[in-house]
Amino acid sequence: MNILISIAPVFVLICLGYALRRGGIPSTEFWNLNDRLVYFLLMPALFFVRVSTADLSGGGLGWMAAVLYAGFFTALAFGVLSGRLMRMDGAAGSSVMQGAGRFNTFIALAVAEALYGTQGLQIAVLAASLLVPVVNLSVVSLFAVMVPQDGARPVVSALKGLATNPLILSILAGLAWNIAGFGELPVLHESLTILGAAALPIMLLCVGANLKLRGLTAEAGPILASGIGKLLLFPAVVAGLALAMGLTPMQAQVALIYGALPTGVAAYTLARQLGGDAPLMAAMITVQTLVSFLTMPLWIALGEALFLR
Repeated sequence: MNILISIAPVFVLICLGYALRRGGIPSTEFWNLNDRLVYFLLMPALFFVRVSTADLSGGGLGWMAAVLYAGFFTALAFGVLSGRLMRMDGAAGSSVMQGAGRFNTFIALAVAEALYGTQGLQIAVLAASLLVPVVNLSVVSLFAVMVPQDGARPVVSALKGLATNPLILSILAGLAWNIAGFGELPVLHESLTILGAAALPIMLLCVGANLKLRGLTAEAGPILASGIGKLLLFPAVVAGLALAMGLTPMQAQVALIYGALPTGVAAYTLARQLGGDAPLMAAMITVQTLVSFLTMPLWIALGEALFLR
């Protein structure tokens, strides 16, 4: 119950974002622009500040990366295999692949901070730094195989998008700054900290604004398969390996938060860009987000019993 109460505000803001957009408040254009504000300014500011000032000297970060990658690639492989076993075409199969493997980083940051404060948020940002480039490159590469295009232009466009992705660029810039040993720069870091503080509440509203409850007519099989991969298999692998590899309690718990996340809304954009089944992807994102309201507290409670006892 304490966990549920702690993370409830995260989901309240998601629901509020959905209600505001469906109520036309203030306008559809506002929410589209808000997405861009979060993506191009607020989240990069948060990533740069946290990564540039983080302690990268060790502390089990390599083992945490191994646990996260194992969970991600296991779920991703499950998604690909499920699509083949259900004899889906490439477009639908690519959506199951994304639905099983991708996750909503924004929710992870908000939940980690809500439960574990600044320390939790710091570890969650480092986890995102480990995952975001690998996840995006892996998914785009699988798209090239599963949904062949007439010419390489769509895939090349997606790869160019990765090269100019503001989240990835901010992570790389933060790493370079940290390795160079510059430390906190007056005015710059204070300004970016203020912007980063605005990122979490605004992006939660945007997550809700992007949910689509109407028109959920997609087949139950693909949605169920992606949900099993993302909400059951991914966190189960992370929990088991985190326990076996002896991660610090906080690292293990943050890794489990990533495992228990619903699919991220960026999967819908990529499905549209690379010829995936965008309506099916939208249905998966919405259903998983709603189901995660129930499953995420259960996984976090299990994690606290295993790691924080």
